[in-house]
Amino acid sequence: MDTLDLRHTPLIDPFARQISYLRLSVTDRCDFRCVYCMSENMTFLPKRDLLSLDELDRLSTAFIDMGIRKLRITGGEPLVRRDIMQFFRAMSRHLDSGALDEICVTTNGSQLEKHAGELAATGVKRLNVSLDTLDPQKFAEITRWGRLDQVLRGIDAAQNAGMRVKINAVALKSGNEDELLSLVEWCHQRDLDLTFIEVMPMGDIGNEDRLDQYWPLTDLKARLAQHYTLEDLPLNTGGPARYARLVETGQRIGFIQPMTHNFCESCNRVRITCTGTIHTCLGQEGSMDLRDALRSDVPMALERAIRTAIGQKPKGHDFDYARGEVAGKISRHMSHTGG
Repeated sequence: MDTLDLRHTPLIDPFARQISYLRLSVTDRCDFRCVYCMSENMTFLPKRDLLSLDELDRLSTAFIDMGIRKLRITGGEPLVRRDIMQFFRAMSRHLDSGALDEICVTTNGSQLEKHAGELAATGVKRLNVSLDTLDPQKFAEITRWGRLDQVLRGIDAAQNAGMRVKINAVALKSGNEDELLSLVEWCHQRDLDLTFIEVMPMGDIGNEDRLDQYWPLTDLKARLAQHYTLEDLPLNTGGPARYARLVETGQRIGFIQPMTHNFCESCNRVRITCTGTIHTCLGQEGSMDLRDALRSDVPMALERAIRTAIGQKPKGHDFDYARGEVAGKISRHMSHTGG
């Protein structure tokens, strides 16, 4: 394969899936300590281990040259990284050129009041905001360090800046079960999209128990169906969610079910950590370090490394709670992988 082909030939994995979606973590740090995501006393990576903003740019650009059309910026909490808006301003050139369809952000919302206007100015049109409860006390308990009012102001700022906001709510048994209908109604009133997510077995979360937290979305959907008519939608937004419409309100609700409904057959995405490690499957330990190739003077070293990694992408994950135990557990935290 010659140099031109290597740079511009689409990325195809061993199962004939074209990779068009990159989820890029820009930091493992977060100003929350959500009980399903990390332990309260986290040890974060030394800042010197993180890719520089310029390296994040060059890495993203290499993927875009090879056919990535959607770029999602994640963390940790991406907006706590110092000078991160420089990176968003740099990436906007790929939107302007048409090489990239969209740049999205997944955030806890804590810094949105400060950054929403500038994010919109750089071309970000859609945000995912993690919000599991509308009860201030429960919010403080789930996030350990977070303040609900700060996040709600951030959501206001994002909507006022013209961005479309989707709420991501992790389904938590004995955590937000009693808020199912109130979350749905609140999102309807605020014109916010809503997606529910099952707890995934990733990383050590201290004294918390995954099985105690796990609320299968099959049960959640059944409860919704007691109050609404659910109409399945054949919608595919490029991510793992399946969608249904609530006939009575017209709302579109997403369901991400890695435990009860494997979504791997159409996987078109890879994740890169803030240190330059590529994970081609969220639910497998396999990975490859791209940092040396990124910093190499050898022509096409990065492009070759990326294609080698894609060539090792597995068919799917092994997450499983079905036998009353946590199977397929992944040692790394979601905050390091890139939510």
